[in-house]
Amino acid sequence: MLALAGLFLAAFLSATLLPGSSEAALAALLASDRTVVVPAVAVATLGNTLGSCVNWALGRFFAHWRHHPRFPIPEAQFARYEAWYARWGVWSLLLSWAPIIGDPLTAIAGVFRTPLWLFTAVVAVAKLARYLVVVGLVKLVW
Repeated sequence: MLALAGLFLAAFLSATLLPGSSEAALAALLASDRTVVVPAVAVATLGNTLGSCVNWALGRFFAHWRHHPRFPIPEAQFARYEAWYARWGVWSLLLSWAPIIGDPLTAIAGVFRTPLWLFTAVVAVAKLARYLVVVGLVKLVW
């Protein structure tokens, strides 16, 4: 039970803008043969999806400060992001699992007011798919 709580925490924190590797935590847990695959994947998916929801909320909050002179993204760059997200929209969130670009994508979705229910559904599918690949790789190697 503690192992699953630790996995949840690792998955949650690694989905925020903080660095971390929930894949390594899941792989280590599965390799130890001390846990069942389905609950581990469910816990990791839930934790990682909820962490992405934090990014969405931060993006939604910081969007109000877009025109402030100290806003961290220059207006021209923000316009490029806006055009890119308008083109690819919610489907870009299928890359929310990807290192480096995944976490910022989830924040951008909040900035551009993607409905939370739709955001959560697409991100959960992407996160689940990633963890299923991790399970497959662990089972293949181990």
